[in-house]
Amino acid sequence: MICVDTSVWIAALRARDSAAGRRLDGLLDGDEVALPIPVRVELLSGVSRAQEPRLRRALSGLPVLFPTDSTWDRIDGWVRLAGERGQRFGVGDLLIAAISVDRGLPVWSLDNDFGRMQRLGFIEKFDAESA
Repeated sequence: MICVDTSVWIAALRARDSAAGRRLDGLLDGDEVALPIPVRVELLSGVSRAQEPRLRRALSGLPVLFPTDSTWDRIDGWVRLAGERGQRFGVGDLLIAAISVDRGLPVWSLDNDFGRMQRLGFIEKFDAESA
């Protein structure tokens, strides 16, 4: 199971025949995609009214992951540690990352912030090219 970030979904939805689109389709077919709630909200809030019902139906078949009290504790610790190392992250990315770590899942993202989080030892990134 892999937590797929909004950046991957957007790339795949814009170009279904792209590398990201093909890889995401394969993961979806294998029931390997988990949907952190912030990603679901970002996707549904960014889609047109005409496309929203179709996307909502497509996402409804995926397991949605929600934050817990430990998620927020983890984020609090990360903010402190990242700040000590001169790093800053947006709350949405931190929430997606912490939810994935809570579940022991890697994150697939095209956003460089997740690479920085991995270098800090916060998360494991999914490498779509080698997997």
